[in-house]
Amino acid sequence: MATEFALQCPMPRRRHERVQLAHGGGGRLMRDLIEGVFLPAFANPLLGERHDGAVMQVPAREGAARIALTTDSYVVRPLFFPGGDIGTLAVNGTVNDLAMCGARPLSLSAAFILEEGLPFSDLERVAASMRRSADAAGVQIVTGDTKVVEKGKGDGLFVTTAGVGVVEPGVQIAPSAVRAGDRILVSGDVGRHGVAILAARESLGFETTIESDCAPLAAPVLALLEAGVVVHCLRDLTRGGLGAALCEIAEGSRLRLSLEEDQVPVREDVAGACEVLGLDPLYVANEGRFVAFVPAAHADRALEVLRRHPVSAGAQAIGEVRDVIDGLVTLKTRFGSTRLLDLPSGEQLPRIC
Repeated sequence: MATEFALQCPMPRRRHERVQLAHGGGGRLMRDLIEGVFLPAFANPLLGERHDGAVMQVPAREGAARIALTTDSYVVRPLFFPGGDIGTLAVNGTVNDLAMCGARPLSLSAAFILEEGLPFSDLERVAASMRRSADAAGVQIVTGDTKVVEKGKGDGLFVTTAGVGVVEPGVQIAPSAVRAGDRILVSGDVGRHGVAILAARESLGFETTIESDCAPLAAPVLALLEAGVVVHCLRDLTRGGLGAALCEIAEGSRLRLSLEEDQVPVREDVAGACEVLGLDPLYVANEGRFVAFVPAAHADRALEVLRRHPVSAGAQAIGEVRDVIDGLVTLKTRFGSTRLLDLPSGEQLPRIC
């Protein structure tokens, strides 16, 4: 007698007994970690916005400027890579999170976890690059902390930074502000940072040296606001890249985001490296790129403003928000087919920021 059986498509485990590396990768498991542990534990309206930082009314009176606060940790390996190091990442990453709230960055704090045996020359090099990055971004590092752990317990150096900025009255930037008809803009080519880190870590000999795009983003964002461009949402494209950022925004707005693949800028050398390595550049991390959602009537003006700044000179319109309430992201490929983008379930590139 034949035994009946059913074939099932394997699905990623949604519940883990222990933290996995992929829980820090910016994809589905990271979302599950945040939703399963931190949001319930610390539940409050500001955290519930799930933005790059929290924007608070201080003092609590109508028309006053507001304060934006953000924090982040950096565990990149190797510590030094083409286009930057862990210090430039720490400063620029925190400045960029403030910028994504529409804030003018003011001050940073920095905490260092040093592994026993770290060469002082490396630490001094990182500190100097942090000072240069802070000067370039117009901020100061005003307080901090240092801890030392036993050899083998810290992978050289970990850095945690927090930042404070000011948000002017009337600026309301958040995933919940996205509206049907908005145009989706990206500030430049994508995928470069993750490929640069992987090439440096594994000593991959590409024909050209691919440098990280690590850079501060406050200047082009503030220029948009000063030019009167209405900005509904901003998100910097770090872990999980463009694909993960758009999936998170689609879920937050509950609207469909529709992209054109041939409009997404990817450098030829990055595309070639991703093809060889089996990576999708849409999901590879960046550290100097952001996506912006603006009304259609403001899109051309926004691109004009962005292209005046070196860090966003390659800005492009890549899609629009549809009046479809399903929270999905679709990509029209170069071949005319439609592909659904989803949050990655694993970790593509460990320790990229």
